[in-house]
Amino acid sequence: MKGVARILIIYTVQTGDTLTEIADRYNVSRAELIEANQLNYPDRLVVGQALVIPGSSADTHTVLRGETLFLIAEKYGVTVDELMEANPEIANPSAIYIGQNIRIPGGLPELSDSIDVNGYAYYTMNRDTLARTLPDLTYLSIFSHDARPTGRLADIADSSIIDAAWSGGAGPIMVVTNIKEGGNFDSGLASWLLTDEATRNRLIQNIVDTAVEKNYYGVDIDFENVYGGDREAYNSFLRDLSEQLHANGLILTTAIAPKTSADMKGILYEGHDYAAHGRYADRITLMTYEWGYRYGEPQAVAPYNQVRRVLQYAVTEIPAGKILMGIPNYGYDWVVGSSSPATVVSNVGAINIAVQNNAQIFFDETSKTPYFNYRDGSGRRHEVWFEDARSIQAKMDLVREFELAGVSFWHIGTYFAQAWEVLTANFLVNKIRAPR
Repeated sequence: MKGVARILIIYTVQTGDTLTEIADRYNVSRAELIEANQLNYPDRLVVGQALVIPGSSADTHTVLRGETLFLIAEKYGVTVDELMEANPEIANPSAIYIGQNIRIPGGLPELSDSIDVNGYAYYTMNRDTLARTLPDLTYLSIFSHDARPTGRLADIADSSIIDAAWSGGAGPIMVVTNIKEGGNFDSGLASWLLTDEATRNRLIQNIVDTAVEKNYYGVDIDFENVYGGDREAYNSFLRDLSEQLHANGLILTTAIAPKTSADMKGILYEGHDYAAHGRYADRITLMTYEWGYRYGEPQAVAPYNQVRRVLQYAVTEIPAGKILMGIPNYGYDWVVGSSSPATVVSNVGAINIAVQNNAQIFFDETSKTPYFNYRDGSGRRHEVWFEDARSIQAKMDLVREFELAGVSFWHIGTYFAQAWEVLTANFLVNKIRAPR
């Protein structure tokens, strides 16, 4: 499977920029820019805002403020000498100017790298949003069939979203959790399900029977807050479940906490054995997010430096070709100094907040994540961290660096055009054929 590669241009808004000027500079229409970036306020750009330039390619590059020939060469993987040779009009490499079009040698390369892309989705998600997203998904992990203490599964009205997944070339995955009825992920429930032999066997049988009956492509086990003492029981459960799923032509995927060593302490980590998941599961989602979380201090949700540390450890225990790196499709808005939890915001919603408050957006180079500050009507200072095209590109670089199977988004309930623009500029997406 091959396609035409694009060297994606991500432009950062500068003081005085207008959308019309940016469109003219890159020979695209305002409408294209608005659509590719979901701009709700196209005439109110804010400094530091990232814009994807739709249809940009490796043919030429338009010089931006602060760029040097060396930086441009580095961006496109060529040398300064090669740029000079392709652009004989450049007599002095230090004398390029803003708006100058520079030819990139090598033409348009073929894009042959393909990855798996998973998206978690609530079974109730908006079907228009789903339809826009499905073309770029390999798997649709449908949340969730919660396990009950009896070993049965709570039923959900998932038939229509299963059909939609198959029609869109994405394999529907049945997510099974240890979420307690009316509550959250429950350690005691997981312990009972994993250690009581009769209940455990009943749960495995119910999972397989339900997945087959409902025409799922596979099953995702998302057991969180598993006691460290139940680790081996969890491993045995995954081993036996994988055997039965595979015997029925289904795959097993799992979701695991972001560890940086085998012996990490804490309820999030101790029950997850990376090596065992790597043996028994076909794909593993690393939940590489929530460093910044609702009840914590303001910081990046999925900081590049921390995600990279997790991957460095993960590939020593799990085959890289099974790993899906988790990507958050959201951000948080914290009231600085408040004990109240942060507010969840969509990535597009974060931009809207910045525009409404005329807040300059900054980009933290360590976490490779955008953020901004503003004050509300009561004078309270807010800090917002979110994802944009630049942070998504940094994550695509990690996929390529570690040769991962792909990525997994939590969750796809809100459409984020920039993420899909960046992803499809970097990789082809593997698709699943519906059964005959």
